[in-house]
Amino acid sequence: MCVESDGCEIEGCSSSDEVRTLSGSMSPTLKSNPDLHRCKPGQKFRAALLRCRSPTATAVILSFGNVLNYMDRYTVHGVLLDIQRHYGESDSGIGLLQTVFICSFMVAAPIFGYLGDRFNRKVILSCGIFFWSIVTLSSSFISKEYYWLFVLSRGLVGIGESSYSSISPTIIGDLFTNNTRTMMLSFFYLAIPLGSGLGYILGSSAKDAAGDWHWALRVSPLLGITAGTLILLFVPEPKRGCVDQMGARIKTSWVCDMKALAKNRSYMFSSLASAAVSFATGAFGMWIPVYLYRAQIVQKITEVCTTGTCSSKDSLIFGGITCVTGLLGVLIGAFTTRQCRQKTERADPLVCAVSMLGSAIFICLIFVVAKKNIAGAYVCIFIGETLLFLNWAITADILMFVVIPTRRATAVAFQSFISHLLGDAGSPYLIGLISDAFQQSYTTSELWRFLSLGYALMLCPFIIVLGGMFFLATALFFLDDRDKAKKQDKLASNANNGANPPKLRKAPKPIKSPSQLKVLQG
Repeated sequence: MCVESDGCEIEGCSSSDEVRTLSGSMSPTLKSNPDLHRCKPGQKFRAALLRCRSPTATAVILSFGNVLNYMDRYTVHGVLLDIQRHYGESDSGIGLLQTVFICSFMVAAPIFGYLGDRFNRKVILSCGIFFWSIVTLSSSFISKEYYWLFVLSRGLVGIGESSYSSISPTIIGDLFTNNTRTMMLSFFYLAIPLGSGLGYILGSSAKDAAGDWHWALRVSPLLGITAGTLILLFVPEPKRGCVDQMGARIKTSWVCDMKALAKNRSYMFSSLASAAVSFATGAFGMWIPVYLYRAQIVQKITEVCTTGTCSSKDSLIFGGITCVTGLLGVLIGAFTTRQCRQKTERADPLVCAVSMLGSAIFICLIFVVAKKNIAGAYVCIFIGETLLFLNWAITADILMFVVIPTRRATAVAFQSFISHLLGDAGSPYLIGLISDAFQQSYTTSELWRFLSLGYALMLCPFIIVLGGMFFLATALFFLDDRDKAKKQDKLASNANNGANPPKLRKAPKPIKSPSQLKVLQG
C-alpha cells in the first residue's frame, strides 16, 4: 500500500512498498490505517507523477531548462550582424543589448535568491520560464523604428531568466551530496556552454531557413513553455538541506545572511573570480563572431554585408566550438577535481586557478593569429574556451561546500549579482565603446575596423589572469570556511532537534581556613 500526502490510499501497491517523499527520503513499510480512503482520479494522477520525481530525473529536467535559458540568451548573438544592419546601430549601440539584459538579470537575482530560500522554488522557476518565453516571442514583432523597445524587451527577458539561474542549482544541492553532487552540478552547468553554442546555431539556422532573422526569436519560446510545464509536473520541492543534516532548520533574516556571506572569504574571492569569467565570456560571446567576420573581409575571403541576410558561417562554427568545448571543459573539470582531491583538499579552487591562467595564454594568441589564419584562430578559441569552461561546475561546488544549506539560494543569487555587475553587464558595451573610440580616432577602413575590435578584445586576457589570482586567494581560505560551514550546520541541526549542550557543574569554592577542612573531612 502506498500513501499520498493527503491521506488517500493508492491502488495497485503492495504493503511492502517503500514510499519516496518529496525530499527524496524513503519511508519503511506502512500498515493499513482505517482513516485512509481510496484516491480520487485526480489524486491517482498526482501519485503517478510523484513516482517519476526521482533525483536523477529532476537533475535532467533542470539541466534541460538551463540549456534553454542560455540558448535563448545567445540566439540574438547568432543574428547580431542582421540586427545591427536592420536597426542601423553602431558597435556600442548593439553592445547595449547584452548590457541591458545582464543589468536587469543581476538586479533581479538577489530578489529571487531571497524568495528561493523562503518559498516554493519550482513555482518560481516555472513562472520565470513562462515569462521570458512570452517576452522573447513578442520581441520578434518589434519594427525597426523602435530599437529602444527591442532593448527593453531584452531587459525583461533577463528578469525571467534570473529566477532560473538563482534557484535551480539549490534544488540539485538539496538532492545530492559529495562527489555525486559534483557530477550532477557538472551536468547542470554543462548547459551554459552547450546552451550558448546551441543559441548561435539555432539563431543562424532559423534565419537561414526562414530568410528572416526575426524567426530566430520564435523557436526557443515554444521549448521554454515545454520546460516550464515539465518542472511543474515532475520536479519536487525537497526540504532545504535534507541531504546534509536531517531535521528542521533555523530561518535567518536576509540581512543576517548577507553579513555572513560578506565575511565568507572563500565565497567572496570565488565570486570575484566568477566575475572575471563572466567578463570574458560576455565579451567573447557577442564579439568574437563579428571579429572573425571582419578578419575574413581583411583577408578577402568574404565581402561586406550590405544587402539581404548576412553570412551565418562564423556564428555556426563558433556555436559548434562552444558546444564541444563546454562538454569537454565541464567533464575534464569534474574528472580533474575528483582526482586532485586525493592529493589535496584544496583541489577545487586550485584547478580553477590553473585553468584560468592557461586560458589567458591561448586567448591572447587569437588576436595574433586571426589576421593571417582563420583556422589557427579557431584552434586557439577551442583550447582557450575549454580551459575557461573547466571552472563552471567547480565554482558552484565551492559555494556548496562553504555556505550552509539555508543560505545557498541567496548565495547563488548574490554571486550571480557580483559576477554580472563586474563582468558581462558592462563588458560587451565596453568593448564596443573602445572599438568605436579607436575607429573615430583614425580613418575608417575595413582593416582598421578589424584591428580596433581586436585591440578592444585584448582587455579580456588580462581580466582572466586577475580571475586566476582570485581563485588562488580562494584556495588559501577554502578549508577554514568549509569546516566553519560544517560546524554551523551541525549546531543548527542539533538546536532544532532539541539537543542541548551538557550543563557545566559549578566549581567548588576554594577552602580558605583549617576549620573548613576539618568539616569536610569529618
